[in-house]
Amino acid sequence: MADKPDCEKGEKGTDRNKEGIAYGMLGIVLNFFLFGAKYFAGAITDSIAIIADAFNNLSDAGSSFITMVGFYLAGKKPDSDHPYGHARYEYISGFVVSLAIILMGIELARSSIVKILHPVKPDTDTVAIVILIISIIVKAVMAGYNYFVGKRINSAAMKATATDSISDMITTSAALLSILIIKHFGYNVDGYAGLLVAGFILFAGFMAVKDTLDLLLGKTPSKEYLDKLESIVMSYDMVLGVHDIMVHDYGPDRVMVSLHAEVPGEESVFVIHDVIDAIERRLKDELGCDVTIHMDPVQINDEAVMELRVKIENAIKNIDSRITLHDFRVVTCDTHKNVIFDVVVPYKFKSDDASIMRMIEEEVYNIDGTLIPVITIDKSYVK
Repeated sequence: MADKPDCEKGEKGTDRNKEGIAYGMLGIVLNFFLFGAKYFAGAITDSIAIIADAFNNLSDAGSSFITMVGFYLAGKKPDSDHPYGHARYEYISGFVVSLAIILMGIELARSSIVKILHPVKPDTDTVAIVILIISIIVKAVMAGYNYFVGKRINSAAMKATATDSISDMITTSAALLSILIIKHFGYNVDGYAGLLVAGFILFAGFMAVKDTLDLLLGKTPSKEYLDKLESIVMSYDMVLGVHDIMVHDYGPDRVMVSLHAEVPGEESVFVIHDVIDAIERRLKDELGCDVTIHMDPVQINDEAVMELRVKIENAIKNIDSRITLHDFRVVTCDTHKNVIFDVVVPYKFKSDDASIMRMIEEEVYNIDGTLIPVITIDKSYVK
């Protein structure tokens, strides 16, 4: 399942929930139809691949029901117990569908192994072949609809269902291929075809679980989203830098963003506050996120402070180019200067925080022995 949810602004919650519920109902009807048709085809041919595929569609009807319920619950309004809404129900339903895909793959693998150990040659009835071809077409349409709508409304659940439909297409295609091979060449590959399909379904299921689990645990937003967010904030002359960006995804249309913006320390706080308000409103309009911006004043008119900042930034780059600096301030005392700043260190950095602190302090002392570094080490919440 899903790459974002990314935090891109999608359809309005009510519309997307109605569309998800409508698809869930359609999926239940179509999958029950396919189950009946395939079970009939499997019964007249005695093919384990077709019968397993039929029960796969029966489980798909259950998955469609879960998706429908997920969209319904996700559409509930925020309340006192859940002030951020219920949109993550959609992620949960996608996760349950992904688990259903894995369970079906395991069952199909078991049935196929039994068929390999105890082979029974299926019949090759023309009616069964026609039913399988129709089933493939129906699933192709369902997969395409799920994929494009899921992408348009940014729905993890519908993307998982699209994966399920693609798995069904391959399962049915393998069953059809095995029947055709038996019909024209006489080789009984029914069990082997089922086992091959089971492997694909398991792979697709595990990938879908990973995608939905990432959303539930809280994944980093996409680079495209962050670039767009930063470009909007930095388009205002009053903003000198952006850092400490945090994106909290509570489900589609329920994204909270907080960030720190460096602003001129000499400017009127009322003027800066007005600009920050304008930025927050624009981000809400263009990205659909609720945003809180913290103002960090910096000394831009003090040439000595700016020169010292550049020197320390260059020294830190010598340690590792991935380390960044922000919130730089200088407090002058009688015998020394306190240089106060934060540094952002990547998660997979080779040294621990204490070692990084010592290395940076040594670089600062080399610049000027009277400088006393006061350093805070941050971790990035984005890539």
